[in-house]
Amino acid sequence: MFTKIYESIKNFIKENYKELLILLAIFLLFMIKLPYSIYTPGGTVNLNDRIKVDGGYEKDGTFNMSYVSMVRGSIPFLLISYVIPDWDIVPSSMITIEGENMDEMLEREKLYMQESIDAAIINAYKEAGRNIQITGTKNLVSYISLEADTNLKIGDEIVKVNDKDISSLEDLQKVIGELKSNEEVELNILRDGKEKTCRAKTYQSDDGTKIGVSLLTTYEYEAHPSVTIESKASEAGSSGGLMMSLAIYNQLVKEDITGGKKIVGTGTIDISGNVGEIGGVKYKLIGAVKDDADIFICPEENYSEAIKVALDKEYDITIISASTFNEAIKKLEELNSSN
Repeated sequence: MFTKIYESIKNFIKENYKELLILLAIFLLFMIKLPYSIYTPGGTVNLNDRIKVDGGYEKDGTFNMSYVSMVRGSIPFLLISYVIPDWDIVPSSMITIEGENMDEMLEREKLYMQESIDAAIINAYKEAGRNIQITGTKNLVSYISLEADTNLKIGDEIVKVNDKDISSLEDLQKVIGELKSNEEVELNILRDGKEKTCRAKTYQSDDGTKIGVSLLTTYEYEAHPSVTIESKASEAGSSGGLMMSLAIYNQLVKEDITGGKKIVGTGTIDISGNVGEIGGVKYKLIGAVKDDADIFICPEENYSEAIKVALDKEYDITIISASTFNEAIKKLEELNSSN
């Protein structure tokens, strides 16, 4: 029996070896990863479908988050990018931080997304005059430098350093700043919900004593009414913060600041309501126009690029910018009153 199977396989390979070699070559071309990625125009996500405020006001218009599509560089996709307009090759070194691989970058971007969700909720509730109480913070490792000598990992929550409580990046900097170079540091952390003890060694830099890690802060809070935000496992990054805050705010107030329109945009937001610059505004604007947006919102730093793209491509879309959450609301209200 096994002899017959072996003979059948051998004959099949012998008769079809050219086609099999071609398939193997194509497979290998796609599998070989080069140090490049490809940015392509993305699309939009309707946040009215993702965000639900308990008892929130229903509105006619929508707030939408824009995104950039990215393809990891393989030979076929790199060749295609020379043919398709708006497919742009970007060196991986421009996406990742020095010493960081793509998987670590994606893990860091997921932390940034959680940070932006927390900031969006807190800003929206405060601006709407609704009840929200911050009950705690988590200080998470978001980056580990090449100079670091430590067994910390991205995502670790630092609780104590040398038995001193850490409630912010400033606390960490103060404790480390009081140490000398080449000192051993003990860190109490939470990793995947479990308590662990890690180590790091100090070194001297132009800014003082360091252990070579950066932190970001996420928040624990009680919001009334409650709010839920759905996200997909594949989503990451902080650039949806501004649009999430606007979508939440719009459900908390009677007025519809969309004016019944489809509003697409991008921009980071911090706990104080400051809107920050993002990358890839070109691709996000293209995606917004493709999805029939009426208004596109972006950070002030990205405004001139967005306007240039719109003029070059002769887009019929209103583009506004904002440097703060409050400014974004006021500009939308002004647009509504002028129509």
